[in-house]
Amino acid sequence: MNTRSIGVMALAACALVLGGCVGGSQDDLAEWMAQQRATVRPRVEPVAEPKAYVPQDYRGVGAISPFSDEKLTVLLRAESTSPRASSLIAAEMQRRKEPLEAVPLDAITMVGLLNRDREVVALVRSENLLYQVRTGNYLGQNYGRITGITETQITLREIVQDAAGEWIERTSVLQLQEATGK
Repeated sequence: MNTRSIGVMALAACALVLGGCVGGSQDDLAEWMAQQRATVRPRVEPVAEPKAYVPQDYRGVGAISPFSDEKLTVLLRAESTSPRASSLIAAEMQRRKEPLEAVPLDAITMVGLLNRDREVVALVRSENLLYQVRTGNYLGQNYGRITGITETQITLREIVQDAAGEWIERTSVLQLQEATGK
């Protein structure tokens, strides 16, 4: 057999296969689909009406912002006037605040010491500014009063609340920070 006769036979086989697929009727399938469409009725539940929006007036216009320092001050004043307030905090609320009391203690560093007329003065840095502090000055936000200054540290007496909410005294230390060579 030559290649021509093989090609003719392959073409005839393809024609027979394709001819077998064309002969069927699809009328019965179309009739069944129409019957199914007629019998099935979809039920769509109606969507519930949306609730009416009722705008509310904002009542916090005159209130203190929850992020302001004033809120803490108001709370501390209220506690200091309550009958169960400790005498420790009551005395602190009556005095005028010093500038370094607005700065957290961990943002203050001791950088040096001076002896002036037999008085020891410590040099502290806060926000790239130098301050001179003496025994009796206040540092930090926990009513930290300086009780002692040595060549290597500043000792403070702080007033903080314990887990029960009572005001207690604690001792904190601010160490001398050695200068790093640049």
